[in-house]
Amino acid sequence: MQSEFFDRDLSWLAFNGRVLEEAGSENVPLLERIKFLSIYSSNLDEFYRVRMPAVMALEKLKAKGDEQITEHIKRDVLLQIIEIINQQQERFGAILTTEILPLLKEKGIHLLYNEPIPASISEEVSDYFYTQVMAFLQPVFLSISGIKFFPENNKIYLLVVIGGEKGFDELVIINIPSDNLPRFYSIKRDNEQFVVFLDDIIKYNLSAIFKHTVVKGCYSFKITRDAELEVEDDYAGDIARKIEEQLTKRDFGLATRLLHEPGIEHEHLRLLTMALKLQHAMMVQGGHYHNLKDLGSFPTNNTAMSYERWPAIPIKVGDGSLSLFEEVEKKDILLHPPYQSYDMVLRFFNEAAVDPAVTEIYVTLYRIASDSRIGNALVSAAKNGKKVSVLVELKARFDEANNIRWAKKMKAAGVKIIYSPVSLKVHAKIALVKRRKENRISYVGLLATGNMNESTARFYTDHILFTAHHEILREMELLFIFLGHRKKAGTPGLINFNYLLVAQFNLHQRFLQLIDREIENAHEGREASITIKMNNLEEKVLIKKLYEASQAGVKIRMIVRSICCLRPGVPGLSENITVIRIVDRYLEHGRIFVFHNNGTPELYMGSSDWMNRNIYRRIEVCFPVLDEDIKKQMLNILQLQLQDNGQAVQIDPQLNNVPLPKEGELVYSQQAIYNYLAKGQA
Repeated sequence: MQSEFFDRDLSWLAFNGRVLEEAGSENVPLLERIKFLSIYSSNLDEFYRVRMPAVMALEKLKAKGDEQITEHIKRDVLLQIIEIINQQQERFGAILTTEILPLLKEKGIHLLYNEPIPASISEEVSDYFYTQVMAFLQPVFLSISGIKFFPENNKIYLLVVIGGEKGFDELVIINIPSDNLPRFYSIKRDNEQFVVFLDDIIKYNLSAIFKHTVVKGCYSFKITRDAELEVEDDYAGDIARKIEEQLTKRDFGLATRLLHEPGIEHEHLRLLTMALKLQHAMMVQGGHYHNLKDLGSFPTNNTAMSYERWPAIPIKVGDGSLSLFEEVEKKDILLHPPYQSYDMVLRFFNEAAVDPAVTEIYVTLYRIASDSRIGNALVSAAKNGKKVSVLVELKARFDEANNIRWAKKMKAAGVKIIYSPVSLKVHAKIALVKRRKENRISYVGLLATGNMNESTARFYTDHILFTAHHEILREMELLFIFLGHRKKAGTPGLINFNYLLVAQFNLHQRFLQLIDREIENAHEGREASITIKMNNLEEKVLIKKLYEASQAGVKIRMIVRSICCLRPGVPGLSENITVIRIVDRYLEHGRIFVFHNNGTPELYMGSSDWMNRNIYRRIEVCFPVLDEDIKKQMLNILQLQLQDNGQAVQIDPQLNNVPLPKEGELVYSQQAIYNYLAKGQA
């Protein structure tokens, strides 16, 4: 019997498969196709680090007869996952070797991929090995008694088989120092550019390491390890120090995968597994090269092989005679990075740091840029005598170390640093500035769908609202006060949110009520519709409510980039629901919720996807768009995305990415949005 829900992990793999297809698209510039291969590879590595440990653990429980977990995962899901990944990896190899490499050669670029190093560049390759590479090599002989070697997570190694004494083969591990040197070495010869993997440079010069020894084989491999940090939910000590301690252990976590080059003998693989204690890891035969996420740094600057440049559209606000805060007090402003310049966000924090009228600044930071201008502005604000309170989320996966570094820097400057409890992440994207003017306090705030991060703002599509709406910002201030005191979330009556939707308080209930209103309108014969855009959709209560709405006749259109557990288009269940997925030059990241409301649309945006983690284990904030001009603009942008038949695919009831009919004029929504916003600023 077909389940009414897609499996979360299979759905995510379908998304990554869509990323892979961009690498195979002839309509995508060549260098961008290479980058999509890099993104696919990076995504898959993260899947093995984050999701596979959970999948494998559940499978083991089911094998022992634990029926309590059958609701969470299909009995054969692990086999399905492996089959899909194998198919995608074959497609990856075909795209690279039969499509991209020949096209590179036509451009005069020769990426040496599993082929000998030509004699014309061999001397330069060897010189590079002796002068640059050799200093970082650390051979480990597994035959040495008591040898202790622990392969780090996702680092590439070579397993070298050499002829040992008494006729027995000896195994040696050599690190590939791609953390110290570029993964690719580029050499120009006449009109041709040769690009050589660092791996192959080492292989070519093995005789310099194993003199007077026969090298019988050389195979690359890597280990992927569980990325979960272990911090008790009720931990009451210094959370920053505890997470720092755990970060030092992350790369030594449980091995989930041993990925190895083909051709290695079974006995040698067995000995490697035993020596490195990898008996419980999945054995996966991959290609000749691993960590192809490094293709993102492929060494060429040929602009003809990249997307046409879209300069960020500058935003005109007033005539320059007023501050940004004064302009926002006159009228709400909505920003759409990366189509529009992120400078206005930087200006918001910079003005707050020096404006004599500003007394207090509050902000949440989930993923802060490594060289953050926003962070520096907050440091300056504190040094300028402002009261600055910053909630830094230390549990933002893979950004923990950078967030801790910034928290320490800001704290040293006098910023009040707030950490969320271990069991609760703060994922909200909000900032508040309090100003004293003529013996009264005014508020100016920033509410966003994405992080306060000027680096990711260059390629994540988000929406940022600047507002002086007093009631909204007073509710935001109460939320900051709550977070600063670390009270237990969800306490009835603690904060009465009338405008903001806040997870742990009213967000889940309010979304259910908004859907119920559309159901009631449909039952009474009125037009009823819902339009939603988000990154991930998993939470079953909300999905079931959407199914109920569909069965009542509510028309539901969804744009879901990644995980989608809702099964659309099923007769009697979800025939009134369509779901499309858009993968293009920018990462679709905004969360938008539109409810028809009998012709008077209510529109919300914010930080929250409909995932279990967002609904039940995070502080999320969604906010209403009240300005009618801004609401109209957002509805126009959504409509452009829903009309996309160039980059969008539709998710069918079998979880396939189905291309939309290419009828009439092709609409590429990101291009259309850029043109629309540029025209509005002209």
